Amino acid sequence: MRTPLAVITGSASTLLQDGASISESTRHDLLTTVLEEAERLNRLIRNLLDMTRLESGAVKVKKEWLPLEELVGSALGRLEARLAGRDVHVELPRDLPLVPCDAVLIEQTLINLLENAAKYSTGQVDITAAVRGAEVVVEVADRGPGIPPGEETRVFEKFHRAAREGSAEGVGLGLTICRAIVSAHGGRIWVQNRPGGGASFQFALPIEGEAPKLPVSEQSEPTALEQHA
Repeated sequence: MRTPLAVITGSASTLLQDGASISESTRHDLLTTVLEEAERLNRLIRNLLDMTRLESGAVKVKKEWLPLEELVGSALGRLEARLAGRDVHVELPRDLPLVPCDAVLIEQTLINLLENAAKYSTGQVDITAAVRGAEVVVEVADRGPGIPPGEETRVFEKFHRAAREGSAEGVGLGLTICRAIVSAHGGRIWVQNRPGGGASFQFALPIEGEAPKLPVSEQSEPTALEQHA
């Protein structure tokens, strides 16, 4: 936590001490830095609190039958600023069934995976899903440097950051939280490198029980889209 706090303190100190003499562009840059580092600190604290709640068992999974496209859309909406200028391609099959899951927790899983993709790549991010047996498998894939050999399991360990090219931001909790959430749903999560470069993070959620029937009007709605965020 000291790194973003030091940057915020330094920028604020400069504004207070030299505010009358610095240019408008420099003032803008310093204020932008304060905002970005405050947001970074907020994400760090959020992840620490989430991890504490998950480890203590304070988080209870409240499953509902939900359309996956709504969860994906909500996650993308919350990351609109972070993904600005980034091509995000979402392709979900029309016949994808409702998924029994906790909306808040699975949305957080998607957010963490998308933030991870944005951190380590500058190209297109792909979000897909498919039914495989009695599971729905969701994939968030990027075109970054991929995962170093032998790191495929360790990237989900607490405070571990793989030696990947790209941003060093973060403390290695986002993927750990993803694993804890998916495991609490009775699912599994893994990562593999993509042909042509990049990492593919996938998680599987079990389909247990019988989903309620969708109205005909909802069944006809398309669920594939391409967003240029």
